[in-house]
Amino acid sequence: MEDIIIVDSMDKKFDKVSRIEAHSERLEMQITLDVNTEIYPIKIKDKFALLITPTLHADGTGDTGYYIQGKEGSIADKFEYIMYGKLYKITEEGLGADVKAELFISFGGLLLDMKGNPDYVTEFQLDHKYYLCMRKLD
Repeated sequence: MEDIIIVDSMDKKFDKVSRIEAHSERLEMQITLDVNTEIYPIKIKDKFALLITPTLHADGTGDTGYYIQGKEGSIADKFEYIMYGKLYKITEEGLGADVKAELFISFGGLLLDMKGNPDYVTEFQLDHKYYLCMRKLD
């Protein structure tokens, strides 16, 4: 899943972590994300390229969960902030055209909650590992 997100609000959860509320431009997803803002500062109205992917290999090959620095063709080269975690919950609510899917990924305690059109989350699988990659846009 790839989109541009815009930060709508922020809440300081811990000394080094803020919980951001954001929306995506193209996929119209609502996103709640914990970010270590001590190492990756974020402000309200900031725009980011967001990618959630099962691998960092540019050719799409599977991932062992270990990042080998210097390997050519890494998706990581295009992003500034990367987290690795496990999708632990997928839900659906509503009926007919009002159905919304919601998925939850834990990145070592930092959480992602993404809610929106179920058509955009069909490739996600429960208990699989994913990378969240972010890059600030001007």
